[in-house]
Order: sequence, then C-alpha cells, then structure tokens
Amino acid sequence: MNSQKEQIKVGISSCLLGEKVRYDGGHKLDKYLKETLGKYVKWITVCPEVEMGLPVPREAMRLTGNSNNPRLVTVKTHIDYTDNMITWAKKRLKELEKEEICGFIFKSDSPSSGMRKVKVYSESGIPYKNGVGIFAKLFMEHFPLIPVEDDGRMNDPSLRENFIERIFVYKRWRNLLLEGFTIAKLIEFHTTHKFLILSHSPKHYSLLGKLVANAAKMEQNELQTSYFTLLIEALKLLATVKKNTNVLQHIYGYLKKYLTDDEKNELNDIIHNYHKQLYPLIVPITLIKFLVKKYDEPYLKSQVYLNPHPIELMLRNHV
Repeated sequence: MNSQKEQIKVGISSCLLGEKVRYDGGHKLDKYLKETLGKYVKWITVCPEVEMGLPVPREAMRLTGNSNNPRLVTVKTHIDYTDNMITWAKKRLKELEKEEICGFIFKSDSPSSGMRKVKVYSESGIPYKNGVGIFAKLFMEHFPLIPVEDDGRMNDPSLRENFIERIFVYKRWRNLLLEGFTIAKLIEFHTTHKFLILSHSPKHYSLLGKLVANAAKMEQNELQTSYFTLLIEALKLLATVKKNTNVLQHIYGYLKKYLTDDEKNELNDIIHNYHKQLYPLIVPITLIKFLVKKYDEPYLKSQVYLNPHPIELMLRNHV
C-alpha cells in the first residue's frame, strides 16, 4: 500500500497553476503547489467560471444575500449566474467522481471556489466574510471525506503538512479498497497507521482500535464506512507538539530495550527539546528512523508516522 511512488490525483483551482483564467485575465500562480508538490501529484484543474462558459476577461462577480444560500451576481450589471453555476457544478462533480481524486485545493476568497470566509454582500452592500463559494460548497457536500484546503491556508506549515499527510492516507485507503477489502487488510492498515492516528487524536485512536477489535461482528460495508469516517475525522484534527511528544515517547518505549545508555540519553534529550519547541519534528524523527534501521525494529519499521509523505517536501522541518 505504498502510494508515495504513485502520483496522487488532486483537484485544484486552475489559476493556482498559472492558467490565465481569472476575471481580469490574470492568474494566481503558487510556485510551491506547481513546482514542489506538483512532483508528487497529478493535478486535475477546475475553473468554474470558464468551464461554465464565461469568457476571459469577464465582469467580476460576488456573492450576495443570505450567507447560507447566497446568489452569484456580477458586480456592475447584476447578472445572476447562480443557477448556471449549480447546473454546471453538479455535472462537473459527476465527472470528478471518475477521476478518483484524493484531495482538492481551492482558490481562497473566490465567490465560486472559496471554501471559507468568502465575502457575502448584504442588500445594503456591506460585506460579511462568512460565506462559501458556490462550487466549493457543492464539492464539499458531494465529497465530504475528501481532504480540502485553500491556497491561503497552505502557507501555514502545520495546515500544509496536515493536508498533504491526509491525501497520502486517502490514497493508501483507495489502494486497500482496490486490492479488495478484508478484515485482515484492515487490521494491517490500522496497525501501520496507529501512531499517525495517535498524533492527531488519542480519542479517535481509542475508538478506531475498538472498531477494529470488533470488526468480525460487523457487516463489511458498515465496517469500511465507519472506519474511514472516523479516520478522516481524526486526521482533520491537527497534530500538536504535545500530541507528537506523546507519540515520540511511545516510540521510545518500543526502542529502549535495544538502546545503549548514550542512545537513550540522546533520544530523551532530543524529544525533550522538541517538546520545548527548540527543535522541529524532523530532528527526533530522523534519529528515530536511524535507530529503527540500526536495530531492525519490526513494528516501528512499518509505522506510517515515520514516513507519512516524501521527505523531499520537507514538511516536518517547520512543525
């Protein structure tokens, strides 16, 4: 189930890859997404306005009315494109089902693609940042378990690491289902992801453990759905220094029977300094990976937590 060698399909707002599709004829190229993450994913581009049939350039649009059910209206001529957008979006979402994407990165603040805090203008013209873009909202309703993020939040190291971690988990889960779901494969999947889950949510770690323990008593479709829903809930919760420290201490417990006194002291010191936020997570992880390889510790060798995504992305250098 090693999906790091495969390109993962991820949806993205077209303008973030440099496509000149914005209302003013411009783009919003994000070099990290295109040049760095792009080495590991296959982008599936979407531009709602252009794919709906509007030209480039075009009149700017904005959301108006009730933030729970806003209208998509042009700024000057007040043409309402809401129904057109919804009709197009429902068709596009059916097409995206066939793409088997494992995540989506939206353009922040967009009246079609913004996933949070999009401006919605009241009748008096006052903007309130409490809306969701028309396409983004329909996407998240249609694919509630697919990891989503926007370009603005991807600049936050913790949110970036969390999103990319989740798309790799999603891909590994897809691979498990393609191989043919069995309880034995679920147990293997869960076992290899235990420390990753614990780093996000001790509560879900416990719930998922109980679910797997009782797997034989459940109907398989219910088991699949229940497990993956809980897993995605867990991974949405950010791993923190405190939760990572807890995992690192668990790992130390597995290793200490092999270690020399000097190695024990060094690992304890590094975990302590990570907890004090003097080191990024990559420092204790690097030492642990060295020790796991040195002593050929079988359980830890299989833990996704130590290799959740390609090291070249350097995601743990900043968290």
